[in-house]
Amino acid sequence: MSNRRTMLTITALHHAVLRLTGNRLGRRLGTMPVIELTTTGHSSGLPRTALLTVPAREPLPGGQSGERLIVIASRGGDDLQPAWYLNLVAEPRVLVAAPGEHPRPYRARTADPDERARWWPEAVRAYGGYAQYQRRTRREIPVVILEPENRAEVDR
Repeated sequence: MSNRRTMLTITALHHAVLRLTGNRLGRRLGTMPVIELTTTGHSSGLPRTALLTVPAREPLPGGQSGERLIVIASRGGDDLQPAWYLNLVAEPRVLVAAPGEHPRPYRARTADPDERARWWPEAVRAYGGYAQYQRRTRREIPVVILEPENRAEVDR
């Protein structure tokens, strides 16, 4: 059974808190930072923005600047994939911003099985609800890796 209405209501309330407080409240949920992920609608081609938590992150290897961000396509344990996830599968070039900040280009991809084995426990440590969500659904909840795009490549 879909929890679409519940998720839309929670997201609308979260947006309202951010807007009403000038982005002072709602930038974190528990220990997790919140990001605005903008994808391209896989059907409409229009920009679509979702608020997501980041349960894990790490510096990029080799002295590169920026961080790799990990997000979870849980949709609260719904059997349907989140629309933002379907969008980034179709078009992995996305924009990421902390609420109220300027978005930056990232590339999104679904974690492979080894990466999922590494990041899923980290996500569950950050928010135990993810484990409950996985038990609630028949689908394997995707772990998504967001990596900053090289500005020189973006400008080409």
